[in-house]
Formats: sequence, C-alpha cells, structure tokens
Amino acid sequence: TLCWLPNFAYNHMARRIPYKAAACTLRHLRPEETRSLEAFGGDVGDRRRGRIEKACERLLLRQQRAARRNGARFGRTASLCPWGEDGRGGHQSRCEEERFLHVKHADELRGSLQERGGGILPYFTARRAHAAKLGVRIFGDMPIYVADGSADHVAHPMLFQKGFVAGVPPDSFAKTGQLWGNPLYDWTAMRADGYRWWIERFRHAFDLVDLTRVDHFRGFVAYWAVPAGNTTAVEGKWRRGPGADLFRAIEHELGPLPVVAEDLGVITEPVVRLRHELGYPGMVVLQFGLGRDSSNQHLPANHEEHSVAYTGTHDNDTTRGWWESLSEADRTWSDIDPADPAWALLAAAWGSRAALAIAPLQDVLELGNEARMNLPGTEHGNWHWRYAAGDLTSERAARLRALTSSSRRVRSA
Repeated sequence: TLCWLPNFAYNHMARRIPYKAAACTLRHLRPEETRSLEAFGGDVGDRRRGRIEKACERLLLRQQRAARRNGARFGRTASLCPWGEDGRGGHQSRCEEERFLHVKHADELRGSLQERGGGILPYFTARRAHAAKLGVRIFGDMPIYVADGSADHVAHPMLFQKGFVAGVPPDSFAKTGQLWGNPLYDWTAMRADGYRWWIERFRHAFDLVDLTRVDHFRGFVAYWAVPAGNTTAVEGKWRRGPGADLFRAIEHELGPLPVVAEDLGVITEPVVRLRHELGYPGMVVLQFGLGRDSSNQHLPANHEEHSVAYTGTHDNDTTRGWWESLSEADRTWSDIDPADPAWALLAAAWGSRAALAIAPLQDVLELGNEARMNLPGTEHGNWHWRYAAGDLTSERAARLRALTSSSRRVRSA
C-alpha cells in the first residue's frame, strides 16, 4: 500500500512551515512570503494576519509539547537553515541565519528554539513509523527548485544564478508558458563542491518518505531560463543541466535512490536516455492518451512495466472534470464508459502493465472540476480542496479493494 505525499505537502508543509511560519511566526515574514499560506484558507489580507499569526503560534506550541513528550532534540533537521552544512563541510555563519530570520534578536530566538526542540520533523517521522506498521509506504514528491528567499536560497546564495529565473516554455497547460520565478541553480558552483547541497537534500527527503518523485526531471538535462523581470515565460532559453553526474554523486554517498522521474512535458531523447541510464521509472498519464497517435506513450498499450501509471496528477483536472470538458468525438474515441468515467479510467490505470498505479482521491470520489487541486501557471485558488471524513466510506473502500484484487495488485502477506 502506498500513500502519496504531493508536491505541495512536501514543499510547503515539510519545508516552508517549520522554517518560516512556525519558527519565526508570521510577523517575521516579508509580505510577499505570506502568499505561500494561501492553501491554508485563501488570500492573506491585513485583517487575517493576526488570526494566522495566532494559529502559527499555536502550531509551534503544539510542536513544542510533542517534542518534549518524544524527547526530541534540536538539531540540523530542525534548524532554520535546513541543510546545516555549507559546501566546505562547515556551518552557515551566524549572519546568514540572521539574514533569513529578519529579526533583531536572532541569538535570543535561536537559543529559545534550542530549548524548545522539535519542529515539524517529529510529526512526519511518527506518521511514517505508524504507516510502516500498517504496511504503508510514503511516496513523496520533491520539487526541483526551491523558493526565492527560502532558507536554502538565503543560506547558500553562491549556489544560485543571478539574472534568470525558472519556468517552462509554452505548452498544452499554458499558452505563454509557466513563469515559476524560482531561483536557478548554478550547476558549475554545485559541481565544484561535489553536489553536497543535493546530497543533503536527498538525505533529508528520505528521512521523511520511503520513495519520492523528482519533479521536472527534464530540468536535469536542460532547463528553461527566463530573464528576471519578465512577465511571461515565452522569452526564455534552454540551458544545459548536470545530467547523470549529479545523481551518480548522490548515489555514491546514499546508495541506490528510490526515485520516480517526472518526465512529462517537452521530453527529448536525451531526457529518455538519462532516465534509462539511471534506471528510474517514469510516468504515464491516461488523460494524455487521447489522440490518434498510436505511438503515444500514455496509451495503455505503450506503457512500460518500469513506470508509474496515473489517471491524472495534481496538475490535471479531475477525471470527471476532464471527461466533461471533452468533445463528443473525443469521448467516443476514448471508449470510456460515459456512465462512470472516473472509475473507468481507474480500471484502465490499475490494468496497466506499469508496476505502480496511482489515482488522486478526487477520482475515487468521482468529483468534478470543483475539486481540482492545481492549475499550472496560476498563483491563486490552488490547493484548497479537502475531503470530508464522511467521504471515505466502507463501500468505496470495498470497491477499490475489489478493483485492486482483480487487477492483481494486492501484495500477498
């Protein structure tokens, strides 16, 4: 059994919350940083700042109590600069931490945190241990880039480029591309210190999860660099990434990596070769299987066994929402049961030769566009959907179990 921890949960809960909202509380954040809290209830306006700050303080208090109960101690993974070592094996200077904290009394806050211990890491490790007892593995999702002004960016400015930001060129998701705005890595500088930052990032990730999808895998072959200040991602250019050199360095220290490569979008032959060279499974998405191209990799007949099949990802519409947006001709060509499109696509994913099959919970619940998780290229209205406790009925569980069993995806004890 696998529990998927999506990109948002890993990036924002496991990384931004402990270092920014929980540790420093909202009053220590720059105004633009409060946008990362939108997913916890909408736009953050002046009238809501007080309430959110109190919520952050309550969260920190609960973490303190939990840490005391568990005997947790303040350490590298709970620090405000998440990878506690710089490229030379030393520690970040005090001034680097103070730049990140944006407070006058950094020493006092640092000492207070050392006394309190914890952070959000004990929550994740406890959940992972509990899941393991139930035979459930945690599948994480590592974003390729970090946020502008994040702990990583501020503590290691020498590892990032200046003058260009991240994005992707125009595609089926966005006509003007996606302007992400994240700082881009200086791969020359990272190679010079043996990719230490990346080694520690993966080490930390596998403290939280059992395996992880690496987002935007094609960016390690070539990435889209957009001039800083541009309002769209149209006027960018491709630049060469580190390729296999990066992953070999990580594997040399950490051993074989339980990684799934997110290889969607503009995929070239060098990207395919890199994934095969490293032995990482890729992704196929059934919603992308429409069209008359018999070579389409997303068609079930073309699925590789060494891959992960999705009905749709967090960037897609729900299957019912997707189905309702199709033309009559596409619906007819798809041969999907119009009376039950979500579960028809679920059955197709479960019946794929792909070693692993995944469906968003919204598809299991047969929800429409109102439950879409994320719309790429947009800043607002994403990651708001939540399921209600009453949604997870025994009838749905039985139906999913029956499909899993009939598809021979039930692992024997």
